[in-house]
This record gives sequence, structure tokens and C-alpha cells, in this order.
Amino acid sequence: MRTLKLLTAIAIPAVLAVPAAHAAQPGYPEKPIRFVIGSAPGSGPDIIARVLAERLYGAWGQRVVVDSRPGVAGILSADLVLRSAPDGYTWMMLTSQLLVATAVYPNVKFNLGKDFASISLIGTVPFVLAVNPELPAKSIRELIELAKKTPGALQYGSAGTGATEHLSGVLFTRLTGTNMLHVPYKGIAEALAATMGKEVHLTYAVLPAALSIVKSGRVRALAVTSLKRAALLPDVPTISETVPGYQTHGWYSVVAPTGTPPAVLAKVSAEVVKAVKEPQFGEQLKALGLDLVGSSRAELDAFRRDQTKRINEIVKASGVDVK
Repeated sequence: MRTLKLLTAIAIPAVLAVPAAHAAQPGYPEKPIRFVIGSAPGSGPDIIARVLAERLYGAWGQRVVVDSRPGVAGILSADLVLRSAPDGYTWMMLTSQLLVATAVYPNVKFNLGKDFASISLIGTVPFVLAVNPELPAKSIRELIELAKKTPGALQYGSAGTGATEHLSGVLFTRLTGTNMLHVPYKGIAEALAATMGKEVHLTYAVLPAALSIVKSGRVRALAVTSLKRAALLPDVPTISETVPGYQTHGWYSVVAPTGTPPAVLAKVSAEVVKAVKEPQFGEQLKALGLDLVGSSRAELDAFRRDQTKRINEIVKASGVDVK
């Protein structure tokens, strides 16, 4: 009996101490967060990540440090994130580029569906088919005609082999029966610079990365890759207006390594959704060409499954192969 009373005396304070200790823990985040992107500085993901990081710093008072780790169409960034502790202090921007890369590169050491937990889908965005202003083709129809007259002579840049920009170009040549030479760069900023400098004739660039040089006339926007015209470029037609069935688009989402505490994932998701829904912040993103989403974690899960299926089908049909 004395033993039972002694154990009870010890157990009751211990049980009562659990919620007290939990309540005493500082709130997340307690230190800066690393936000890894698989694209070069100046790319669409880099621009969006920095805008979001600034907004979250205002909400939490903790820095969100954007860490650009381009290489192998985003695969290097994913490898880096998965070597980090799943404690909520390392995030990754998951885009269509990485889904394409995992569909075409051999021996990828991770599974996007299993190894990364969803946080929120920020928004979607079209790519712009941007050409050097001196290219004689002034429309998609004229570009097709020029490509057929000079098979293999036209060159298009991308952010790297297996990137979504590369897939956009392959899909275009497959659907139009043309032949263009793909020239991969380390990032979309380099591909756009090459287009302006006449190293290549054209490139496919996500709208936020291309918008300023399109407006300045340093490249000419021939078309956008989405099914509907972009609000910021209303006079620029879609490729599908000339090439039925053509569609690619980019998107920006936030994920973290699987194993990150659910409460942390929920808090980050709620803050990202809140930010996207705020008129002032939302206008910042719209000004970059985004169609806003601000999804829940479950909605991003469903979106990722759908996009994985769709991209695998496009990759298989297009014949992209870097193996």
C-alpha cells in the first residue's frame, strides 16, 4: 500500500507536468527558416519565394532565408532538403519542373509523393514563348513555317535538360512536326539572356521571369503556353489557338520533408493561405502573373497526384529522354 501511494504521488505530478511543459515551449518558429528552391536567382520560383519570405517575416518576426540550389532540374535541391532534419526549419518550393525531372531522370533517390509533405499551393502561371526581336516570325504560325523551312536550325533555350521549359519545347515540336535544337542552361535567367544576345532564337520562360524584358522589348512574347491568355499580356495569344491540344503551365507550392510535425505543417499552411488571400499581398503575386490558389494541405495532395499523372503521360508521349 505504501508503495502504491508512493508511485501515485510520483505519477500525479509527472502527469500534471506534461501539459505545463508543453505550454512552456516557445512557439514556432523560434529561429530562421531555410526555404530551398531548385532554380537559379532571377527565376520564377526565386522571385515568388522572396516575396513570400518577406510577407512571412512580417507575420512571424523570423527570417525565411531563400536558398537557391539550381541543378539537374531541381533534383539537387530535393536531395539537400531530404538531408535536413524534418523539424519545420527547412522547406522546399516544389514546382512542375521537379515533377518533370523525376519522370525523365534515371535513378532518382527519392519519391516526391512519399518523401515530401504538402503545405500549400501558392498559384499557377503560364510560360511565355519569348523570341529574339530580330526573329522574322511574328506569330506561332510563322514560327512553324520558319522551322519547317529550316529543320534543326532554330535553337531554343531552357533552364536545363528535363526542366518544364524543355518539355514545353519538345511538346511544341512534337505537335507541330518541326525540329528545333534544344540548348540547356543553368537557369532561366541565363536562357533569357541568351535569347536577348542571339545565342539562341527563343526560349520558354515562366511569366514572372520574362515579364520585365517582354515589356521593355528586349524579347518579343510570341505566345503563352496556358489554355487561356495571361491577364498581364492580354494581347499575346495562346499556343493552343494555333496548335490544338497544346498546354503547359508552371506552379508554385511549398512542401517540407515527411516527418515534419503536423502542427508545424498546419501552422505554415494556414499562414501561407492567409497571405495569398490578403488583398495587398495577393496583388503583389498577381502583378507577377500568378493565378492565385492558396490551397489547403489536402488540396495540394490531390493537385500533386493529378499533376504527376499528367506530366508522366506528357513525358511518355513526347519522348523526352535524358537516360
